[in-house]
Amino acid sequence: MSELTPLFAVLVMLAATLAMVSVWAPRRIEIKVGAVVVAFALMATTYAAMLDLLSRPKPTSFEWWTRRAAEATVVGSSFDESRAIYVWLQLDGVPEPRAYALPWDQRVAEQLQAAARTAAERQSAVRMRLPFETTLDDREPRFYALPQPAMPPKDAVRAPAQVVSPPGTNA
Repeated sequence: MSELTPLFAVLVMLAATLAMVSVWAPRRIEIKVGAVVVAFALMATTYAAMLDLLSRPKPTSFEWWTRRAAEATVVGSSFDESRAIYVWLQLDGVPEPRAYALPWDQRVAEQLQAAARTAAERQSAVRMRLPFETTLDDREPRFYALPQPAMPPKDAVRAPAQVVSPPGTNA
């Protein structure tokens, strides 16, 4: 949502500039009014389209801003067999998770399922290497489960054990 407002502001400025050019051009008044109406329709339609796109997974090939991300945490996933693998990724340094659509690949889907099972057993998270890289290198799996989190540290200082004497003894 943070990128929607600046992008829409740029669009409004461009549409307003085009409307102003058409208003000041030596044309009939009907053409000028029509140009202003079309500019407002463009703004409203673009805003509605941008809002609709916010709810849809973006293909990873369309990622521009965080394209160089080395890894991401997989918050959730869904499979549409033979069409796409949908993942909800939490990118490092980005406050909110984002939805992406990966092209369908049976091997990648199996990796993701195996990593999710392992992460559930370990009570850890699933990570994804090079989420926006389109590489054919399959030496390392793209998805993996993080190691099991470390146990909390034990109390370093404990009270000394008290010796209790059985009844009837003087100790």
